[in-house]
Amino acid sequence: MARFIFITGGVVSSLGKGLASAALGALLQARGYSVRLRKLDPYLNVDPGTMSPFEHGEVFVTDDGAETDLDLGHYERFTGVAARKTDSVSSGRIYSNVLEKERRGDYLGKTIQVIPHVTNEIKDFIAIGEDEVDFMLCEIGGTVGDIEGLPFFEAIRQFSQDKPRGQCLFMHLTLLPFIKASGELKTKPTQHSVKELRSIGLAPDILVCRSEGPIPKKEREKLALFCNVRPDSVIAAQDLSTIYDAPLAYHREGLDQAVLDAFQISPAPKPDLTKWEDVSDRIHNAEGQIKVAIVGKYTQLEDAYKSIAEALTHGGMANRVKVKVEWVDAEIFDTEDAAPHLEGFHAILVPGGFGERGTEGKIKAAQYAREHKVPYLGICLGMQMAVIEAARNAAGISEAGSEEFDHESGKRRFEPVVYHLKEWVQGNHKVERKVGDDKGGTMRLGAYDAVLAEGSKVAEVYGGTSIEERHRHRYEVDIKYRDKLEKVGLNFSGMSPDGRLPEIVEWSDHPWFIGVQYHPELKSKPFAPHPLFRDFVRAAKETSRLV
Repeated sequence: MARFIFITGGVVSSLGKGLASAALGALLQARGYSVRLRKLDPYLNVDPGTMSPFEHGEVFVTDDGAETDLDLGHYERFTGVAARKTDSVSSGRIYSNVLEKERRGDYLGKTIQVIPHVTNEIKDFIAIGEDEVDFMLCEIGGTVGDIEGLPFFEAIRQFSQDKPRGQCLFMHLTLLPFIKASGELKTKPTQHSVKELRSIGLAPDILVCRSEGPIPKKEREKLALFCNVRPDSVIAAQDLSTIYDAPLAYHREGLDQAVLDAFQISPAPKPDLTKWEDVSDRIHNAEGQIKVAIVGKYTQLEDAYKSIAEALTHGGMANRVKVKVEWVDAEIFDTEDAAPHLEGFHAILVPGGFGERGTEGKIKAAQYAREHKVPYLGICLGMQMAVIEAARNAAGISEAGSEEFDHESGKRRFEPVVYHLKEWVQGNHKVERKVGDDKGGTMRLGAYDAVLAEGSKVAEVYGGTSIEERHRHRYEVDIKYRDKLEKVGLNFSGMSPDGRLPEIVEWSDHPWFIGVQYHPELKSKPFAPHPLFRDFVRAAKETSRLV
């Protein structure tokens, strides 16, 4: 049966709970234990699928089709454990489940209340698959004191009481601000945060304190005394130059040892950190630098493209180069020529997105990459824009566009080279969708197979002709334009197994121009870079030598 580690946060948000959880999971793995990581989010959205990326960063998609918080991306990248639908839940999903049960009469006429009905639902979720792993790490979103989070804190308090003594551990992440004017590291915010936590019945076993520098012995002892934890359970989490130093940094601080000590696991297996030492070496000892432009519409918030930025870093590690990413707002190209903004880049990436805003700029970016022979990777909408560009400027379909933009404007303006996907095959059954369906959870989501053309560029990149990748889209390139586009050199080199849905396109007369309908960035890891990103960075490296 699993031991449970509950990770909570205090003082301010965005301290790096997800990263700390992921790094701890990696360290426990390095000691030979199996782990699974979960995220419990207090917001009332059923999932983040309908949120703007400006609200919550990117949406991470699992193999089984769940739209989840971006922290699950950290969990996967650090542990290699594929996340599932049962690894992410929100207040919205919990309340929805409780209300569905009430409507069915499952509660036998009882008055439905937060305690015990909502908290029981949360506890049931936490316990899913508890017999599958050695450690279950559960991160609670938000900060202590948020009104939305109270049912979750009460649920984990009850859960720890239900389990045998010593089977649950609480890790609390807080901020130690440094006041420059007085030259002091202040412990009071952490003391108040722990006081808030204790007032709802939870006492932290381990304190992880974010700070700009090391925690002096005096402050460490003060925190231990006033927060009622052992001095060696006060862990400093200093700012790092790369997130991939986190496992080694936390190990040096003794986080994994503190966890094992709290569980009274002794003697503990010694960690094998060879993998993470190699990752750190590849990042810090790069043998060159390439510049990649990401032409998108959510460029003001880098978390909107978190997995893409990380996958590019992984591709750089595989090629021993540093990837310098620059975010280019696609809307600039609506009024300006793309060339001055894209000159000097060794590769161009156009990511996914929704809605018409910025799409003409993405089309111009694809045109620039095609005409100037710059390596190009188009992901999801980035592939669709590359197809529209080819249709307009090479195949003579001047009105080419997407049905998505016509639906948005309420009138037909384009010839729909990209159309609304109404049906597809998932496993052994057919899925059907209408334009007017609810927005949440109705896309083509999760892992699907694709078949690659023999002798194609992508078959060479993947080293085979059969792949499985994660999808998140509701619009698709129309197969009826295939012949026209292939005549001008845009090959449909990857298709769904039934041959109806285009998955990959590539220009035959271009050194590296690939568009994919799926999201390869979601499966990339620092110790196992995704083949497409590895080869995309290799192509950019070749370009950098030619410039």
